Amino acid sequence: MEQENTMANWYYADRDRQRQGPLQALDLVQQFHRGNIALDTLVWREGLGEWRPLRDFSAELALDQAAEESFYGVVDPAPASATAPVAPESPYAPPTAVLTSDEAFYAGGNVVQAGFWKRTAAYVIDAVVVTIAAQIVQMVLMVAFFGMNMSSFTSNPETLFSNASGLLFLASIYLFPLILFGIYYAGFHASSKQATLGKMAVGIKVVRSDGRRISLGRGIGRFFAFLLSGLLLYIGYLMAAFTERKQGLHDMICDTLVVDRWAFTAHPEWQRPELGTVTVVILAIAGVLLLGLLALLAMMIGLVAASIN
Repeated sequence: MEQENTMANWYYADRDRQRQGPLQALDLVQQFHRGNIALDTLVWREGLGEWRPLRDFSAELALDQAAEESFYGVVDPAPASATAPVAPESPYAPPTAVLTSDEAFYAGGNVVQAGFWKRTAAYVIDAVVVTIAAQIVQMVLMVAFFGMNMSSFTSNPETLFSNASGLLFLASIYLFPLILFGIYYAGFHASSKQATLGKMAVGIKVVRSDGRRISLGRGIGRFFAFLLSGLLLYIGYLMAAFTERKQGLHDMICDTLVVDRWAFTAHPEWQRPELGTVTVVILAIAGVLLLGLLALLAMMIGLVAASIN
């Protein structure tokens, strides 16, 4: 079996995550010897279910032996069988495995916690996305409801919401945004990306305290804990700015962390402790809008006070 593996066609992912190959085992080892690929480079051959780091095949490809022999001037570290001809393969037939192992779970390594401002920027993006979606659906539901009850609305509008269907419609209209928020947050946090659209844009994700992906059930529980953090005068959110692991109250309740998207992966060196362009832009826009709203509120209060006097 090991001999067959050395004769198989190999592929590797370059620094731009582009597939390179096919290569024979000899060529792959030479790429490693020349420094073009490293032990954490993702590779694939037939028989593998997913792309894996080259270090997993050190024994199979005799990489240690290759390093020793290269010291004495021997370049060919592969067995003679690796030079045997292989069956031609179509250049248009990619490997069946998906190149996703860059973001697969790896324990250990440095972990960059997502601070309060990154989380705030992500929440602003998510709030805008879900609010717009909820408003569109609410409008569609209202048009459909009034269309089906147009006769009642034209004859006596006051009775439109006096029956059970009308009251149920009102309840659904007001509850729908809350339900949509719950599905959105729980579903995205439990997905393979471990992040909502806002968190993806900022470059952070939600994980268990040990770095693993959260379940859908934990995602739902975290959403309700998130609501609790807001009900407590937003103190639960502010805790993320002062706690050791940047955890909000909802994180502590559900044993979760918010970290850089590359934390607990094969490339922890790609993490970014700085805010980043997206975070700065979103916070700047939100700050300007907030100041505008405060100025408008102050002006309205002044007008009301002037009219009373």
